[in-house]
Amino acid sequence: MKNSASVIHLKGLEFYAYHGFFEEEQKLGNRFTIDLEINVDFAEAGKTDELAQTVDYGQVYEVVSSVMKSPAKLLETIATDINGDLLKAFPAIKTARVMVSKHNPPIGGLCEMAIVSLTSER
Repeated sequence: MKNSASVIHLKGLEFYAYHGFFEEEQKLGNRFTIDLEINVDFAEAGKTDELAQTVDYGQVYEVVSSVMKSPAKLLETIATDINGDLLKAFPAIKTARVMVSKHNPPIGGLCEMAIVSLTSER
């Protein structure tokens, strides 16, 4: 059997963080959701059942958590930092796609979420 694509999805990583352009957002904080798609060849992991042959989801979470602890003004900055740190930490990752969602953004009206997505490749 030949695999044509290997993608790890981590959906709904939840954080309460202090990102935002406005001073009040930086003080009060908000809820954020991170969704990831990581392209990594895990064919060997599928054969050997060994974690060392793929990317450890817990370590991926720790990279994202670290970025979320460092306040930023823009969702675009968060997305850029997450992808950059993932590619730096895990040489096996070919591409990383992140979606950063900010719940109830302060835009002067009703909005469930503001979302940015970024795909980065080696």
